[in-house]
Amino acid sequence: MEKEIINKVANSVLEVFDLEDYFPKQPIHSIDVSQWLVEGFILKEKEFRESLKNHDWLYYKDSLVSIYCATDAILPAWTFALVSVYLQPYASKVVSGNKNDLLLNLYQEKLNQIDFSIYDKKPVILKGCSNKPVPQEAYVLAIQKIMPYAKSVMFGEACSAVPLFKSNK
Repeated sequence: MEKEIINKVANSVLEVFDLEDYFPKQPIHSIDVSQWLVEGFILKEKEFRESLKNHDWLYYKDSLVSIYCATDAILPAWTFALVSVYLQPYASKVVSGNKNDLLLNLYQEKLNQIDFSIYDKKPVILKGCSNKPVPQEAYVLAIQKIMPYAKSVMFGEACSAVPLFKSNK
């Protein structure tokens, strides 16, 4: 007689919080302003403005966009602001920085909207294996939001979780 296989993880009270569930669905693009600088380093305002005017901004329609400079160019404070003026009618969000900065900004917004009280007095697994580029900083933000409520927080998968926090309550 064969024993029935019981999935203890599925039957447990563990709650899984997966940051990948909040990964943006819109296209993500990054714009390197050095492409519009002389030799990648010198901003000549007239030429810069002309390049922006002639760029195909429709490409960024409904996208999330980060604006950065890949070189060590010293740029006027208005540089990224001017690029964002051109993006504003098309992009759904624009952030100064790299793709990771953009994702972190999005995660901050999402995590601030979640009611974490649903994890009150429950053991929580902060899912750690992701197929998408979830910023490490997002895990730091998430555990800070979960800790005030959770009985405990582990990181990883139910089969191999690393304990991070246990409430004294």
